[in-house]
Amino acid sequence: MRRAILLAAILLAAAPPAFARTVAVLQGLDKTTARISTIEAPVDEPVTFGTLTITVKACEKKPPEEPPESAAFLQVDDQRPGSSQPVRLFSGWMFASSPALSAMEHPVYDVGVLDCKSDSTSASGSSGRK
Repeated sequence: MRRAILLAAILLAAAPPAFARTVAVLQGLDKTTARISTIEAPVDEPVTFGTLTITVKACEKKPPEEPPESAAFLQVDDQRPGSSQPVRLFSGWMFASSPALSAMEHPVYDVGVLDCKSDSTSASGSSGRK
């Protein structure tokens, strides 16, 4: 009996949180209103910002002992009014320390990477604010 309890305790201590997921923290700028929004986008879950749909495919963060850097692979689509199909605006890596290295071109919106973090909430609701 003691062995079973000890084994269960070891397995529970070693197991990662059941709902841990990687979340990219993005910054969105609406150039017409000059409003800046923070967008939390879980990997592989599309979020919206204005007419944009942002899907994070990967988010990487260097360990604390190395120079700070966060990078995310983003796919950004624009659903233009009057169009039935979205237009792919951007697909590639964005870096927090060098936003101009691979910037998204859009007349109204700018999107950049701020950070990558681990989110351990069980709710699947992502907060993409306009």
